[in-house]
Parts: sequence; structure tokens; C-alpha cells
Amino acid sequence: MSAALGLMAPAGTSAQTVQEQPLPNVGLDLPDGLTLFGNDDPNVRRATAVVNGSIITGTDVDQRMALILTANGGQVPEAERNRLRLQVLRNLIDETLQIQEAAANDISISSDEIAQTYGRVAQQNGQGSAVAFDQYLRSIGSAPASLHRQIQAELAWSRLLRRNVSPFINVSDDEVQSIIDRLNESRGTTEYRLGEIYLAATPENEAQVVQQAQNIVKQISEGGSFVAYARQFSEASTAAVGGDLGWVRPAQLPTSLAEAAQQMQANQLVGPIPSPGGMSILYLIDKRQILTADPRDAQLSLKQISIKFPAGASQAAAQPILDRFAQATQEIQGCGNADEVAATLNADVVNRDGVRLGDLPGPLQETMSQLQIGRSTPPYGALDEGVRVFVLCGRDDPKTGAEPSFDQIQNRLEEDRVSRRAQIYLRDLRRDAIIDYN
Repeated sequence: MSAALGLMAPAGTSAQTVQEQPLPNVGLDLPDGLTLFGNDDPNVRRATAVVNGSIITGTDVDQRMALILTANGGQVPEAERNRLRLQVLRNLIDETLQIQEAAANDISISSDEIAQTYGRVAQQNGQGSAVAFDQYLRSIGSAPASLHRQIQAELAWSRLLRRNVSPFINVSDDEVQSIIDRLNESRGTTEYRLGEIYLAATPENEAQVVQQAQNIVKQISEGGSFVAYARQFSEASTAAVGGDLGWVRPAQLPTSLAEAAQQMQANQLVGPIPSPGGMSILYLIDKRQILTADPRDAQLSLKQISIKFPAGASQAAAQPILDRFAQATQEIQGCGNADEVAATLNADVVNRDGVRLGDLPGPLQETMSQLQIGRSTPPYGALDEGVRVFVLCGRDDPKTGAEPSFDQIQNRLEEDRVSRRAQIYLRDLRRDAIIDYN
């Protein structure tokens, strides 16, 4: 349905006449009566392109699309897939421009460097080895070469920015000291660890970008991976790290983003939010008090006592053993007799030291935060996996909050300025590129 048809009043209702407004002055010298000659429907183009002589094939797009679809469990409507294909093509064009510009500056990424990063990505995705990751990518319709290309572009662009942009970024000692002073003044107030997907927008395409952001929010809300979408779609330099902004204070953020962050709870997704030059989608990873000790940083010394059941054991047969296990472990009085109690239960004991409280699962974290030294948690687990308890042997609470060093603050300021310059750099490359769509 065309926009004109969509605005027609239904029969039997009164229609309001809106006087046509003059075009806003956007510096493009557009006539009031605009006529388009020919059929310029972008949907008739196939998702292939030649960028300054480098070919991007439909297969390249399909293989990258497979990564996004898998991150969303394959539950992406057909109409949304068409939009994603166009975005993936734009991402591949940007990667091509980044690789070409790096090569023009005599920067190349060796196959060993790509392989090392690829191996780390394999481990992060639970595949263990590059060989297993190769098989996994092929099984979902992608290919190792697709991820190799993305890694090559990220490494080449990062190295190019370090050579051509970073040396010309200056952060004075006074600027850093000013932030340190503000941090001390803000001691005890809240700071946020945020993920961001940033989409650049202009007045002309803002509505389209908003729609794109809404679609991304919908897909993530339905189970999609925020990190995967950030890597593929965010136009900020943090895309390479899944959109992670690190720990930031409201004063460090644009007003619109600061106001949104202060209303969010952990694991909440919000967007699109207007931000300078575009739209942002925010994900609140965590929050804490500035320069104040975080109880979740407490280091725990634990004993884990566990029992296992024969395969196929029924709940009825296991219940008497569970009751005895629960009663005996709750009567433990200090870690000194935990091994003795475990022996009477024919249970296994494992010592676990240096466990950070905040790294435990939510329910266990809450239980452990209120547990006294020498006491045990309630039993948890399942018949097929075993049932266990933790005995708290010791707890070292943090004395003060982690205060960022002078160098850390200086590096963060430099990264922010490099990111802004990088956006301008890539914009200029797009502007000068010769792109032939097939």
C-alpha cells in the first residue's frame, strides 16, 4: 500500500485537510515540485556489488546472513530478512572499503593473525577449537571464510586508525585530572555498564533508521543476541566488542542516553533513543556505585559437597537420600568438619578458592551474600546431574571501590575521539567509492 493510500480516510468519516508545507531547508537546493524520472525501486537489485573493483557476491551475503539468523534461532520473518540482507550488504561494503584503505596504506593482516583471532572467537562461542568451529559454521549455512573476512576488516581498520588517526588525538593532563576530580565528587553515585547499537541517521533517512532500530529491538527481545546484532549493525567503533561501552557515568553520556540509562534495570533493552547524529539502542549489563566497594566483588573460599545418583533413579528412590543429605549438610558447623560429614554421606568434596560472589548465578549469589562463615547453602541440582551444596569457609570483602587510573581515563578519552574520527573517515571512503550494484 502506498503512503497516499495509507493516509486516506475510511468511508463514513470526516477527513481533515492538511495544508502542504514547504520543504525544509536541508542545503540540497531541492525544487518545490519534485518529479522522479524512471523506476528507482531499490528492491529490484540483487544483493551483489562491485566495490572499487572488489566483488561481493550473493553467497557472501548468504553466509553472513546465516550468522545473524542462527543468533536469533532462525525466527526472523521473511520481510525482516529482506531488510537484514540489505544491511548485511552495506556492512560488507564497509568492510571492503576498510580493507582496501588499509592496503592502500601498506597495511596487511597475516593469515596467522586472523587464525589467532578466529580461534579466540571459536572458544567464546563454545566450540573449543577452530576445526570444530569450521564444522559448526558450515552446518548453519555459513563458512569460515565469511568470519575470516570480518576479522580481517576489523584488524586492518583498527591498525589503520592507530597509524593515521590515533597519533593526532591529544588528551591533556588537565582533561584527565578534571574527570578524576568529578569522579571523586560523584563518589557513591551510580555508574552503568552499557551495551550500545548505534545507527547513524540524517533528517532525510531518520524515519527509515528508526524503523530499522525498532526491528532490531524486536528481534533481540524475541531471543536474538545483542552482541551479534551490535557486531553486525552498530556503526560505532565498539561494534568489534559487541557494543560494550564499559563502565560509564551519566555525565559521560549524551543527555538522552543518560536519562534512559538511569531508568533501566539490569538486562533491560531500550530503544531507539535519539542520540547525536543518529539513533541508539541501549542494553544495561550492570550498574554499581562509583568508587564504592561493590559487595559482589567479595572473594569467597568454598567447599563443594556433592552426591550423584544411579542413571534412571526415580524421585521416590532418591528422596530418602536427598533428605539425609540436606539434613547432614545443614548441620555442618564450619569447614573443619565438612570433610567428615561428606565421608558419612559418601559424597565428593572439592575446594574452590577465590570465587567472586558476583560471578555466581543470581539465586545462589543472593543466598551466599547472606550466608554466615561455616554454614552451607541449601542443596541444589538435579537427579541426572547430581545434587550439591556449598560450604562458606571464608570471605574477603573489598575494602574500596576500584578507582580508574590516570592512564585508563586517558585511554578512554582517546578511544572516544578516535571513534568519532573513524566515523568521519569511513563516511569519506563511502563518498569516494565507486560501487556497481548488479
